[in-house]
Amino acid sequence: MAAAVMLATGCAAGPGHGHHPRGVAGALPFWNRSRLLAAAPFLTGPKRADKPDPAASPHTAAGVSSLKVGALFEHSASGNHFCTASVVASPSKDLLVTAAHCINSGDGKGYNSDIVFIPGYRDGQEPYGAWTPARLFVAPQWASSADPDYDVGFVALQPHDGENIQDVLGANRLGTDLGYRYLVHVTGYPDSANTPITCVNWTSEQSSTQLQFDCSGYTGGTSGSPWVIHFSSLSRTGTIVGVIGGYEQGGDTPSVSYSVRLDAATLRLYQQALAAENTGSQQVTAKNAGRQR
Repeated sequence: MAAAVMLATGCAAGPGHGHHPRGVAGALPFWNRSRLLAAAPFLTGPKRADKPDPAASPHTAAGVSSLKVGALFEHSASGNHFCTASVVASPSKDLLVTAAHCINSGDGKGYNSDIVFIPGYRDGQEPYGAWTPARLFVAPQWASSADPDYDVGFVALQPHDGENIQDVLGANRLGTDLGYRYLVHVTGYPDSANTPITCVNWTSEQSSTQLQFDCSGYTGGTSGSPWVIHFSSLSRTGTIVGVIGGYEQGGDTPSVSYSVRLDAATLRLYQQALAAENTGSQQVTAKNAGRQR
């Protein structure tokens, strides 16, 4: 299958919009240490118990900030929750990728509030500070009907202490239309009190629009965790080909996770995020994110 890797360049985008999140000014005061530690993994329902595959077991992620990953905390009508997000390369150097359900409840319920990104998060600590979003981006198919084939979202962050997140952590590239089988590094936060975990395994095709990744320990807080291929231990970067989400909002057992297959629709949403950064647009993402089936 032909490969089409999307690098961070200032490419033109079709019509698109971004959303200015609610409660940005109050996000940092809201998230004190006790609330961070008490936040629940992002689950729509309890994950079923299963039998982990001993051949694919996670380990504690050392130096997680160098993997461009952090915990993404948010508040919604159902309470305080957390997911995982990672820095993706962009000309504006301020962009994250995560699961759409981590930032927007779907089915017309709108965006979550008090969103904050904490890179290298561990046990309530903020080693690289807490970063608040300037804009949020999801496809209209997710925003209106929670279509699992569009469970990918982007977050444009405000600068922190005069720096952009990519200048602090670096960034992974975004890869689209690459296929179904990859050897991926997947790093995410299974709970809000301890360190993140990493597992390396091969992906498989769950459906024509979804990928599957098997490894134990990936509970609700790992939603949004990046699936990174061609990871270089020297540069600590690679190419993101998925994020935990999509089918069953990422999976209903800790040992089987899913991702939307990143394709032309993801690329268009990414381009819309870039265009909104260039124009200063602050409206809800809506147009031209359709998937060609």
